[in-house]
Amino acid sequence: MLSLMAAILAHRANIAYVIPAIVLSAGRSSRMGRAKALLPLAGGDTFLVRIVRTFLEAGVDDVVVVLGHEADAIAASCAASGVPARFVVNSEYDRGQWSSLIAGLGTVDRPGVAGVLVTPVDVPLVSAVTVRAVIDRYRRSHARIVRPTSGARHGHPLLIDRSLFPELRAADPSEGAKPVVRAHASPEGDLDIADEGAFTDIDTVADYERITGTQE
Repeated sequence: MLSLMAAILAHRANIAYVIPAIVLSAGRSSRMGRAKALLPLAGGDTFLVRIVRTFLEAGVDDVVVVLGHEADAIAASCAASGVPARFVVNSEYDRGQWSSLIAGLGTVDRPGVAGVLVTPVDVPLVSAVTVRAVIDRYRRSHARIVRPTSGARHGHPLLIDRSLFPELRAADPSEGAKPVVRAHASPEGDLDIADEGAFTDIDTVADYERITGTQE
């Protein structure tokens, strides 16, 4: 009887700490000139597939990808890789990243969700070790915002406590989530990380060539 009760309590504790992930991949990638989600990395994975794999390796079992521009092609490419992910299309993706975050929240928010991991598709090199460290810091500190840091740099993924979801939804679309994150960031939630992948934002062709050693 005691072992059954312990199992029930452990199950309830796990439910209380469900932390899905949202990958923001709806934009036009105008500075890159083609969809960043479909760009290949060493090993054959695309940006998007690498990010989904990383979350799965870190123990995140619900990864939601927000799509917009070239949605069908990106969803098909990810599905063909075999990595499990859910997709939601943000028909208003031209309103900016905030609109995609809200679309993602609408998909992942449910009873039992403690918070959400968020990353843009142009940060594909973060490690599963870093993702697990962010989740562990959240579980220990209960900080409302947990983020990788290195000096003055702030990286991804960002973990946002569920208590902030209403503030995110009410945010000014022109400013997005940044004011909410700044208002609730704390020393407890800032996690010093040596993983350069957490801070490597690949926005342009020059960025991509530098990271991959290719010449477009």
